[in-house]
Amino acid sequence: MKTTIDLPDPLFREAKIYAASHGLSLKTLFTKAIEDRLQKSPSSLAEKLSNLPTLPPDTLQSITERIAQADENDLRLQKNTTS
Repeated sequence: MKTTIDLPDPLFREAKIYAASHGLSLKTLFTKAIEDRLQKSPSSLAEKLSNLPTLPPDTLQSITERIAQADENDLRLQKNTTS
């Protein structure tokens, strides 16, 4: 598939130099770079979630309570505006 991308000039020049010095076309260099990056990325949701920072249980509880309270307030406001 053909596509157009906009790269900063210095990065494009560096890519051209790298590709030429390694006997690669730019297409091959970009394809390999993207493939390598995608292979290094977590593929499953569980892997992605495992990389997130965790919160202490008391902080998580506080956030959960505040969200629940905000939801209750939103429901009250909706009932008052529709009545």
